[in-house]
Amino acid sequence: MAMRTRRRLPVGAEVVPDGVDFRVWAPGRRTVEVVGEDDGPPTAALAPEGNEYFSGTIPGLAAGDRYRYRLDGEGSFPDPAARYQPAGPHGPSAVVDPAAFAWTDAGWRGVSLPGQVIYELHVGTFTREGTWAAAARELPELAAAGFTLVEVMPVAEFPGRFGWGYDGVNLFAPTRLYGTPDDFREFVDRAHAAGLGVILDVVYNHFGPDGNYLSHFAPAYFTDRHENEWGCGINFDGPDADPVREYYLANAGYWVDEFHLDGLRIDASQAIVDQSPEHILAAIGRRVREAAGGRGTVVVSENEPQEARVVRPVGAGGYGLDGLWNEDFHHSAMVAMTGRNEAYYTDHAGAAQEFVSAAKYGFLFQGQRYSWQEKRRGAPAFDLPGWAFINYVQNHDQVANSARGIRCHQLSSPGRYKAATACLLLFPGTPMLFQGQEFAASTPFFYFADHRPELRERVRSGRVEFMSQFRSMDRPDLSAWLPDPADPASFERCKLDFADRVNNAGYYQMHKDLLRLRREDQVFRPGPGQRVDGAVLGPRAFVIRYFAGGHADRLVLVNFGTDLYRDQAPEPLLAPPAGCRWGVIWSSEDRAYGGNGTPPPEAADGWRVMGEAAVVMAPEPVPPADAKAVRARAEERAADRRRRERVRMSE
Repeated sequence: MAMRTRRRLPVGAEVVPDGVDFRVWAPGRRTVEVVGEDDGPPTAALAPEGNEYFSGTIPGLAAGDRYRYRLDGEGSFPDPAARYQPAGPHGPSAVVDPAAFAWTDAGWRGVSLPGQVIYELHVGTFTREGTWAAAARELPELAAAGFTLVEVMPVAEFPGRFGWGYDGVNLFAPTRLYGTPDDFREFVDRAHAAGLGVILDVVYNHFGPDGNYLSHFAPAYFTDRHENEWGCGINFDGPDADPVREYYLANAGYWVDEFHLDGLRIDASQAIVDQSPEHILAAIGRRVREAAGGRGTVVVSENEPQEARVVRPVGAGGYGLDGLWNEDFHHSAMVAMTGRNEAYYTDHAGAAQEFVSAAKYGFLFQGQRYSWQEKRRGAPAFDLPGWAFINYVQNHDQVANSARGIRCHQLSSPGRYKAATACLLLFPGTPMLFQGQEFAASTPFFYFADHRPELRERVRSGRVEFMSQFRSMDRPDLSAWLPDPADPASFERCKLDFADRVNNAGYYQMHKDLLRLRREDQVFRPGPGQRVDGAVLGPRAFVIRYFAGGHADRLVLVNFGTDLYRDQAPEPLLAPPAGCRWGVIWSSEDRAYGGNGTPPPEAADGWRVMGEAAVVMAPEPVPPADAKAVRARAEERAADRRRRERVRMSE
């Protein structure tokens, strides 16, 4: 074996000038051998470094060669840090040379979270082909529609023919189901050429139940000291935790370095337990920025308890990430659209006040009692900027949790759905849409996972148990009624039909118009100076005012209920700037979207807010003649009120 050279990663197989260099952490093992496959090299032993690592360079090997590890003369295991598993997680690993890909994005400077519009997609169902190459063909259309940042659901190698990706077991290996690692690189390169950033959903809180061989190398990857609802917890803070932390930090940097990704979305970070002086989430954020080498990056997280410290700056005691998924916004929007607040929607009423608070403060629960969980939820987040809250009305989980996998436009009336979309795309939070949402996709999105037979029934029964928390689905025949996650037909039915862009052209145009308004109207652009306030106008109606200085102010009027008439308006947010009146510049009832048109909400006799609709209003100067007419009508109404009052007093 030749002398080892400087490595890109602390573990794995790397192409070097005189062969392939291998390094693996295997505490407690006496010998580690590289075993060639598919006409590969003969067995070669790695040398112990004296620090529980084994390493060595094997001459004659090259990219594409396949190999496994043999431990203490027994077994045959894939590399824990394999960059590719062409036959799946149980097969041999393949050597990959990341330097062989010819990037064309040298001028790409990355992204930052303010101003982004996120598009969540699952590569296997985004197109009929379900490949990186097919997905890449759709990127210019996404950019033209107004999206700026693609969030790809997990791609770490997992077993079976299809799945959501949250059962990944080879964290460094993009799944063979969508193409090769270079196909993934090509997808990112073409996204950057289209002006789109790309972040990857990563699962750092557990491994899938099938195909995980890490414990054969080092049981210390896992711990039973911390509870984890998906299996063994990851050892980020116990004995021998340093190599485990190094493994995950290397993975976070790897995606940014070798695939030019613009950041990460971290799954269920509440299940990542770490009592180290530096929490692993903070370390991940730091490593992502280091790997980017000056490019802008975005690291966001799902965090069910909505812990504000995740995005608070490190200097203020936080972890320094950029954004948090906002379940509160989703729950309020779904209840407003559907009228249902069972199960985990129990604490949300879809009321006007909830939307006003969401626009002003992001999270609704910031430490109050949460009756569904019978405990307090959240933490104060008043110091966080609006764009740190990732708002959505759909995502992969929530569409699938409708049991039939149907989209929220099919669970709601058209008017309420369009009003909720206006809130999503115009509120200060960073909007995220799920694939197909922009054109009201007719295709469902189910939970699907292809496991070996002995796991399939466990997965199916677990899904039934989860869905039974909804009163409407707590029924004896639920098991037969829910789509089978292991049925290939469940997976195939989820693939988008892009004909819906034409079939539902009105919905598609509405999304594009709202995204253009958000992008081009300065008042809707998030930034340090953005200021909003809101007021309740009725049980289901409210106004949000965006302050930008006089004639630049905007009103967003939303009504999820029936028509609302207010002949009196003792609400200063409704007052236009001096010399102006409010004019409609966008309406969810535009005929282009299938609506019936929009009468002016501010009429001579008061305010008339359409039911199940949203409008955006801007100040417009009142012509002098109109001003005189308005004053005359006001004086006439005042005189009429005085006459009625005199009559009442005389009686």
